[in-house]
Amino acid sequence: MALTHTPAPELGAHCPDFTLKGIDGRTYSREDFSGDAFLAMFICVHCPYVVAVEDRLLTLAREFAGKPLKIAAICSNDGVRYPADSFNSMKKHATDKGYPFPYLHDETQDVARAFGAVCTPDFFLYDSKFRLAYRGRLDDSWKDPSAVRSQELKAAIETLLKGEIPKAEQKSSMGCSIKWKEN
Repeated sequence: MALTHTPAPELGAHCPDFTLKGIDGRTYSREDFSGDAFLAMFICVHCPYVVAVEDRLLTLAREFAGKPLKIAAICSNDGVRYPADSFNSMKKHATDKGYPFPYLHDETQDVARAFGAVCTPDFFLYDSKFRLAYRGRLDDSWKDPSAVRSQELKAAIETLLKGEIPKAEQKSSMGCSIKWKEN
């Protein structure tokens, strides 16, 4: 497990277009997530950093249900070397946990590269024109939910949905590096 921090956000950068298969059998593109805000979350099944925050991510998604926020979770890890992150494992895990958002498989890892994703979890929040408004951590305590005092991603979403711009000062997310395929 290699601890990786996300780089400083390139606020205003345009969201890359993509076409990915979801665990529900549908094919999704960026345009399926048009709205007031779009949250792309690079996660996976096996990463201890994702496991530690997963229930908080589900709570966050449910809190914004019915609001003009679209959410997609994307797994870009090499599912051959890391079978827990294979498509079938993703499908079972998301079904067991009751994911309320599409879970997409980036088998080629091209989408992770286009976004510049580096770790799991890695959060990209875009405005209605698909411009990057936030790329930072979920909150201030990845490991212990009872120690959370600041929910930065939630605050950024709320700010964006009010038609305002989230704070430019954003603390990086951290997690396991994306498990890139060997060439």
